[in-house]
Amino acid sequence: MKTKVFIDGSEGTTGLRIHERFKDRGDIELLTIPSELRKDINERKRLINASDITFTCLPDAAAAESVSLVENENVRIIDPSTAHRTEDGWAYGFPELSQAHRDAIRSGKRIAVPGCHATGFISLVYPLTAGGIMPSDYPVYSFSITGYSGAGRKVIADYESEDRPAEYDSPREYALSQQHKHLKEMKKVAGLDKLPLFSPIIADYYSGMVVTVPLYAELLKDSPTPEKLHEFLSDFYAGERFIRVMPCGSESESGGFLGGNVRSGWDGLEIYVTGNPERILLSSRFDNLGKGASGAAIQCLNIMLGCEENKGLNL
Repeated sequence: MKTKVFIDGSEGTTGLRIHERFKDRGDIELLTIPSELRKDINERKRLINASDITFTCLPDAAAAESVSLVENENVRIIDPSTAHRTEDGWAYGFPELSQAHRDAIRSGKRIAVPGCHATGFISLVYPLTAGGIMPSDYPVYSFSITGYSGAGRKVIADYESEDRPAEYDSPREYALSQQHKHLKEMKKVAGLDKLPLFSPIIADYYSGMVVTVPLYAELLKDSPTPEKLHEFLSDFYAGERFIRVMPCGSESESGGFLGGNVRSGWDGLEIYVTGNPERILLSSRFDNLGKGASGAAIQCLNIMLGCEENKGLNL
């Protein structure tokens, strides 16, 4: 029997990408809503409750509204919005963090898909706090560079406009007030005492990102070298198909650069450990629309259904 899936918000960037990934899946029956009814609350409610699994690919308030429409106790929700990522009763959709995370996704009825910046950040910091290498009061700083596709339809249209401002030609720092919406989950899931300092940068390419966390070795337990951290992260993610800890020195293959768009269209995540014995850089590179959004959502669906985790995904 096919699993009935409804994508509430199927015309947004994430919703469209999820829809595309189902085109060759014989185990999924997509419940569709006519374009003119996509904001009709009664039709949305009907389809949500007729589904086995609903994706809420919507702004936060609308995603919360969709969840409130559930009356069928068998309906399971996968929410790629920010609305529920730190809420009690919601499984955090990052299965590689621990067996407990994977089990919670498998059995859960409410799954919150991580944010794209948070995915990169947590992939680097969670292993260190969980392993006792980074103290919870470490003064964490992070920066990222990302393509413009993660900023929503209006920003995509602005970047692709022929008469856009000249400043769009250069990378632009944003979230200058230190109020980025991913900060809450970055702090909570990574096990930090304080919100991290975070500086995201948007650049003139469609998708893909690099998130970096600089570290002082002397502030970590036993002052690990880059090689020791590389060994630790390799062991932590051993056997995971979606996360690759890249060999030490592999950044030299691209001249010592990490391009943000290199993994566009791929659903995995790469981790690089660089720097020197005093100052270490941990970097994650992935597609903000892949492991950072729709790819992660489909991975969670596959876990929930007992499929191969990479079914319908590009690894």
